[in-house]
Amino acid sequence: MSRRPSPEAAASPAIRRKLGVVLVDPLPVVRAGISLLVDGRPDMEILAEAGDGKEGVDALSRVRRTRVVVLVGLGLEGERDASWLIRTVRERFPSHALLAMGANADPTMISRALFVGADGYVDKNVDPVDFLGAILKVADREMVLQGPVAAAVGRIADSIELRRDLDVRLTGREREVLAVAAEGLTARQIATRLGVRERTVTTHLGRIYGKLGVGNRLSAIRMAARSGMVSVGSPE
Repeated sequence: MSRRPSPEAAASPAIRRKLGVVLVDPLPVVRAGISLLVDGRPDMEILAEAGDGKEGVDALSRVRRTRVVVLVGLGLEGERDASWLIRTVRERFPSHALLAMGANADPTMISRALFVGADGYVDKNVDPVDFLGAILKVADREMVLQGPVAAAVGRIADSIELRRDLDVRLTGREREVLAVAAEGLTARQIATRLGVRERTVTTHLGRIYGKLGVGNRLSAIRMAARSGMVSVGSPE
């Protein structure tokens, strides 16, 4: 559930100068822990909490602050997953800073979050002081990669570059077909999902293989997964 600012927070000029944080994560215990951590600082406060993407957007629509950091847990799943939320926040609330967070997340997941609009990533395993520091850095528009992931900067950069390349090579419809194919559906099932003919799907797949220089669906999906375009595993 979302949490609105208290009347005192709305009334006090001193509190209004605090950095506002909107927290979106599927795990209640994680939200509770981060909330205690953030609210324990004199210079920042939790403005709202949400457990899924829709709640997060609803909460943000009620926030009236100019300096806000949105924390997005990569564990958000479903149609409105972490990538959807990051993209939506970037489009609807462009002035807000975005910090993705996870626990030992794969570099491709992190590159995907960065590609769609996150300003940085912080690992939930870092020291609490470093976690809070990452929030402040992102608020100041610094690029942040905090935690064990720092050793994988090269892989993250390569994934982002590959994603840009695939976005140029493939049409929007081809990317959509490839994303559904990554779920393991047959051509007929993909056609049903997208509301097109099965022959249209097989044509799209053939063009995808040609553009990517691969010979089959598995190779295409692997390439897309390396770029973060599709997800073939559970988020951390």
